[in-house]
Amino acid sequence: MKKQLLTGLLLVFTTIVAANDSIDAGKTLFTSRCGNCHKVNEVFVGPALAGVETRRSIDWIIKFVHSSQTMVKEGDKDAVALFTKFKIPMPDQQDLSNDDIKNIVAFIEEESKSASTAIKTPFAKPIEKHPAFVPVSFAENKGFLIALLFSLGLLIGTLFFWAKVKKYERTQIW
Repeated sequence: MKKQLLTGLLLVFTTIVAANDSIDAGKTLFTSRCGNCHKVNEVFVGPALAGVETRRSIDWIIKFVHSSQTMVKEGDKDAVALFTKFKIPMPDQQDLSNDDIKNIVAFIEEESKSASTAIKTPFAKPIEKHPAFVPVSFAENKGFLIALLFSLGLLIGTLFFWAKVKKYERTQIW
């Protein structure tokens, strides 16, 4: 009886450790390979990936990740719809193994679960999106612009004064 209980506990423990290892490996791969174009819970360059494991089969995901454009050319309706919507072809990831892709999907699944179960305060501010480039406006950056103009004026004045001193030194005979 004790041997069976110990074997069962060991099996559960190794399953939990293996699941965490696959999620960690998936996180590493997602960050380095997918994170430039995808976010888990928001649309970025490509679609948000939360719930992808429920929308598509793992075989479809693996095939799409390996070569999305092959699926588009074959006329797969979901692949064509994604390409039509985002207008950017997903680069082929043929060097990723099936297990690598399954680990990424496990990470996405875990990440989307943790985001959906996060406690949200009732009066929390929504996340503000900021564009990558914001032109400098005088109304919002008066102090900065005044300091910049003052520094520029001081630099020009110093150069002008230095030029006058040099001109005076050349005209003086000691």
